[in-house]
Amino acid sequence: MLGALILGACFALMSPAFAEDTSTGASPKLLLQIPDDAPGERCARIEPSGSPIPQTVSLRRTFQDDFDEHPLRSGRWVPHYAGPVVMPESFYAGGDGSELRRKTKYNGEQQIYVDPGYEGRGTAPLGLDPFKVEAGVLSIVARRTPPELKEVLFNSEYVSGLLTTQQSFSQKYGYFEIRAKVPVGVGVWPAFWLLANNGGWPPEIDVIEGRGQQPGAVVMTTQWRNPATGFVERCGFDFSVANAWVDFHDYGVLWERDRLVYFIDRKPVSEIKAPGTFEDPMYMLVNLAMGSKVFGGVGFVDAQSPPTVEFQVDRISAYQLDAALPAAETATR
Repeated sequence: MLGALILGACFALMSPAFAEDTSTGASPKLLLQIPDDAPGERCARIEPSGSPIPQTVSLRRTFQDDFDEHPLRSGRWVPHYAGPVVMPESFYAGGDGSELRRKTKYNGEQQIYVDPGYEGRGTAPLGLDPFKVEAGVLSIVARRTPPELKEVLFNSEYVSGLLTTQQSFSQKYGYFEIRAKVPVGVGVWPAFWLLANNGGWPPEIDVIEGRGQQPGAVVMTTQWRNPATGFVERCGFDFSVANAWVDFHDYGVLWERDRLVYFIDRKPVSEIKAPGTFEDPMYMLVNLAMGSKVFGGVGFVDAQSPPTVEFQVDRISAYQLDAALPAAETATR
């Protein structure tokens, strides 16, 4: 999401790969199946036919939010970026400097991430809440910025929401999953992704990003820095998921010591050999951005963009590998 230009992307229609585990999202245990072979040097799609016999990976749950209450009540989430140095919460609550932690200008984003206590350029909370919970479903809601608040909100076209676990949960290795509907529309850019807990970038794991102008198009990408050249490298794939904006689907990534495997509805769809720079625990982010100059199929906000967009999330979960892993690190609250 921070560096979202995809290199070497491929398009694929979703087809069954391996039989998914029958465990539900609420289960403390999860079984996943992945190809029983060594990962290649570069990322590749996992084809539904002609694949090696799968092996089973056993996992135990370490994090789950079913969103039965407002996400800011639990202490698991904060509604802004923190960066490499976590500052007192007052630093993020308002003032000109807060804009840097409320959007990523490099991407050409046209929203600003708010929460009820956010003050923008002002000195009092604006009371803007982009999060709502109904029947166990979280909606991150993006709305056009009220004209009277444009100046105090840095002339952003939309107000929207971001949630991160940087200050409460991070994990090295394991399986990270979101169950969600992927919204559509001009300028609509939903995402669920992982960043290193030390605040650096890359590495980045984009579990799912939606191309708002291409209904059903979801993208799964790995980003890393090549230590030999210093350049950021990326590799990912597009998948078409029927009615992804209408129906809930599970989107996940399994991070092992030697590879990352991406899943749609618990079926493996792509993999990549784990870059050597993936050393730090990673935390989770979920957000609804509006507008992009770097991510194809999103585009800039215009008159055709919906006045209100909802990114509906049923559940976010994390699991750790059952087998003991030296140097595996987990931090939970």
